[in-house]
Amino acid sequence: MALTALAGRVPVPAVLGRAPGSLTLEFVAGDHGQDLIAAGCADRVLAACGAVLRQIHAAGFAHGDFGPNNTLLDPDSLQTTAVLDWEFSSSCRVEPVVDLAWCEWIVRMHHPGDKAAIPELYSRYGTSFPWRDRQAAMVERCAELADFTREWEPGGAAEALWHERLRITAAWRES
Repeated sequence: MALTALAGRVPVPAVLGRAPGSLTLEFVAGDHGQDLIAAGCADRVLAACGAVLRQIHAAGFAHGDFGPNNTLLDPDSLQTTAVLDWEFSSSCRVEPVVDLAWCEWIVRMHHPGDKAAIPELYSRYGTSFPWRDRQAAMVERCAELADFTREWEPGGAAEALWHERLRITAAWRES
């Protein structure tokens, strides 16, 4: 399990208990990165995201749903206090472009006015990837989520939403 393997190496909540189908995690103080982006801190939030994602990948894990929406930060220092929502994580296949591109997707989709801050993510991570590779990773993830939601309700609203997001993502240009 990623949370226990990463404890002490990456800021993650401690696992306090386990039951079939659920975990009990410690409370971790902090503000969600998406709220701090909305408050005007996009550059610093994405820099923090790049730094902590580098730690996650260096530890041999892919998050699978990484972005400011799953990152808690101290509202004063903007240091990461915890990375949340590890249900899509893997230690089998770590492809940095996938997590980086998904973080970029979160910003482009939900905070389009802040996309000028995206270079901070890659700068603090320590590398970047060509636009075509990043966009391909975003499109692939949208398709995976459309398939995932189809399992719950074939042809339902969630599946339609992810198909629409896939269409929008495929039409994006880098700038």
